[in-house]
Amino acid sequence: MSSPGLRRELGPWSAASIVVGTVIGSGIFLVPKTMVMNTGTPEMVLLVWVFGGLLSLAGALTYAEMAAAMPEAGGEYVYLSKAYGPFWGFLFGWTQMWVAKSGSIATIATGFALYLANFYPALDHTLFFIPLPIGEGGAFLPVNGGQLAAITLILGLGGLNWFGVREAAGVQVAVTLLKVALIGGVIAAGLFAGKGEMANFATNTPAPGGILGFFAALVAALWAYDGWNNVSMVSGEIRQPQRNLPLALIMGTGIVMGIYLLTNLAYFYVLPAAEVAASDRVASVMMRAVVGEWGATAVSVAALISMFAALNGSLLSGSRIPYALARDGLFFRRFAEVSERHRTPGFSVLALSAWSAVLVLSGRYDQLLTMVIFPSWILYGMSTAAVIVLRRKHPDLPRPYRTLGYPVVPLLFVGVAAALLAVTLEKSPRESALGLIVIAAGIPFYLHWKRRLAGSAPDPPRHP
Repeated sequence: MSSPGLRRELGPWSAASIVVGTVIGSGIFLVPKTMVMNTGTPEMVLLVWVFGGLLSLAGALTYAEMAAAMPEAGGEYVYLSKAYGPFWGFLFGWTQMWVAKSGSIATIATGFALYLANFYPALDHTLFFIPLPIGEGGAFLPVNGGQLAAITLILGLGGLNWFGVREAAGVQVAVTLLKVALIGGVIAAGLFAGKGEMANFATNTPAPGGILGFFAALVAALWAYDGWNNVSMVSGEIRQPQRNLPLALIMGTGIVMGIYLLTNLAYFYVLPAAEVAASDRVASVMMRAVVGEWGATAVSVAALISMFAALNGSLLSGSRIPYALARDGLFFRRFAEVSERHRTPGFSVLALSAWSAVLVLSGRYDQLLTMVIFPSWILYGMSTAAVIVLRRKHPDLPRPYRTLGYPVVPLLFVGVAAALLAVTLEKSPRESALGLIVIAAGIPFYLHWKRRLAGSAPDPPRHP
């Protein structure tokens, strides 16, 4: 008896909400500080936002072609396997499970706890120490109330996604609409309340600047843009994927870019560069300056809702990657199990949630951010280049959508990805090395599962 499969239950609104809702999470509220500390001026911060947005849009335009041609669960795993062979697809899935997607979930949850501490300051207090030499400088690892709150949220949303994709998607649409409306209110307050000055755009703050500063700020911006590709991971559950996938990818990324630029214009219209650089919660500081204390409270609520939606979307999409690997015999078998009642990869959802919860304990927000970005962009670059490889290897593959600006658009993305990786490796060698170590750790597991597949002669993988 064959096991149940996933259902195509996601419509265009659900698909678009995964893009917008997953991308707009904690980054827009937290990374402007990092960006201005590296570039020094509002003008450079805005330039980095534009550059990062165009880069993400180039990736979305490229992914749209592959997503429409191969609408299967797993996203980049499917594209890399088809273009380069199963080894590279496996490394993507392995990295997503253990570092990239799980680390992204942990990072968003950490940001959620940071904003929740506005209402419950006791969350910042250390509750106990884990008696292992895995903290800063080999000290015992401290655990505070915020980390426990973040873990509770991750596990709770994991339970929601276990119950059904329709239920999780319904929550995603509703919360995404709410958070876009709330962020729109923040933008309107900053730009039209009469408390800003154009002179703030000419201010500056001490910063490294130059090419290293630009790329360090770009790492932060790309973290805020990260997630535009997530909808491709649930391709196997989207209705009319040849139409709805390209639409969701391109429109969603464009909407996010517009929201980010307007939000940062509002920040710097109200606050000088030095004040942005000094604030961990820049949106709260801006709203306090514009409308008073209740404004800071309101923006904290908006940030919490935003991060809630991003976490839900990340768990919904990310759990399909280890499921796709296991379905093809390249991961632990239980990850391929689909609930007959809920039609979700339940074990994969819960396992990703549990591991992400563990990573919440592993480091600070900025450390998690860099560790996630570095391995992710190695494989994003390869995935984007796959559109060129696939056109040569499989010219007859049906392509309902073709990349606008091919081959310039994908080559631009790949070139910038390579430069970003080089600068990140130089600036943050420890976190980058950790990401590379996790990728390399997957190789013996791949060889094991590959040998097992050769011995059992299973059915071929289901992706095209």
